[in-house]
Amino acid sequence: MSGSINDNSSEGEKVGEEICCPRFNPEPWDEKEIQWENKLFVKDVVKSILHIPLNYGKVMTSNSEKIEVANASPAPKDYMTLSYEKSAWGADIFIAVTKDVPDANMVKISGTFLTKVFEGPYSQMKNWMQEMDEYVKSQNKEQQKQYAFYTTCPKCAKKYEENYVVLLTQV
Repeated sequence: MSGSINDNSSEGEKVGEEICCPRFNPEPWDEKEIQWENKLFVKDVVKSILHIPLNYGKVMTSNSEKIEVANASPAPKDYMTLSYEKSAWGADIFIAVTKDVPDANMVKISGTFLTKVFEGPYSQMKNWMQEMDEYVKSQNKEQQKQYAFYTTCPKCAKKYEENYVVLLTQV
């Protein structure tokens, strides 16, 4: 995500403030079933203590630089970073790209996913995960793996006064 000055302000944005994340539209993501076939990502690991990330910024900056140099960034509307919480001590992150990135760990993700959008502080994550589990069960599906898609960085979430998180459950 590269920063740009927003000259066309709209609700929740202020003229002259740096906006690096596009405003998220939850409608295409809420309670949907999506299919991916070999969707390409850069994969890395973030260290955590009790689910609180320690080196997220450093990991994202390093990977963003590699992605930019490789000219592999998707269009802003297609930018996506997923997090898979392996344990209280770390998470795998997956950054969507358009092509292979040298010196990066590349992975492809395929499958069917149920999605649900949530809005609010990250402290609600446990409740959101429970609600997502209930949604998956209501669709008569079995959960395999659950990812979190953080739709904006904390600075842009504050500027937009919206903090959307999409949970994607592979079924």
